[in-house]
Amino acid sequence: MSTTYYPPSHRSNAFNCPYCGVKAEQNWYSIYYNAIGAYTILNDFTLSRCTHCLRRTYWFEEKMIIPSNTTAPFPHVDMPETVIDDYNEARNIVNLSPRGAAALLRLSLQKLMVELGESGKDINRDIGSLVKKGLPEEIQQALDILRVIGNESVHPGELDLRDDQETALQLFELINFIVEERISRKKRISSLFSRLPEGKRKGIEDRDKSSVT
Repeated sequence: MSTTYYPPSHRSNAFNCPYCGVKAEQNWYSIYYNAIGAYTILNDFTLSRCTHCLRRTYWFEEKMIIPSNTTAPFPHVDMPETVIDDYNEARNIVNLSPRGAAALLRLSLQKLMVELGESGKDINRDIGSLVKKGLPEEIQQALDILRVIGNESVHPGELDLRDDQETALQLFELINFIVEERISRKKRISSLFSRLPEGKRKGIEDRDKSSVT
């Protein structure tokens, strides 16, 4: 699956709908009100309608106000249960507090490390351990981005995420990317391997045992 996420953006032709999550074309409309028989346009208000689920999103001064909860991507379908609650809590606050969302995503990463077979006590050491086990460079970089920015959101540092919603939104994409690369791909390959004839699978296992000795 593609991990590319297109957050809702004012007057954008297409984005991931905050209701259905699908990247779909958006139809845009102005809003009018009836004042003593005459229709007057509300210049600060607009609405978009998702062509996939047909639900409306309302905007004020180019900011989405309904729904108001989030512009962040939904959690990956294979995201572990231990991670989802913190991830969704981060989604719910990212519009109001990008820094708070980044801190929660760091906690999500810490729990994800346990799911990847590491201790979860020291993220930096866990990443180093995964690198020694052959972790691809792009996943290592994604993990370190989340680690460093998450730490900066908790402790005073060189980065200030208080008003940096764009960076915070990219962190959600990185979490989903890591889940896709380290959990979903293995799951799909394991499922395909299990469909091989039993004799073929045994032959592969015997081959691998002999290569070790």
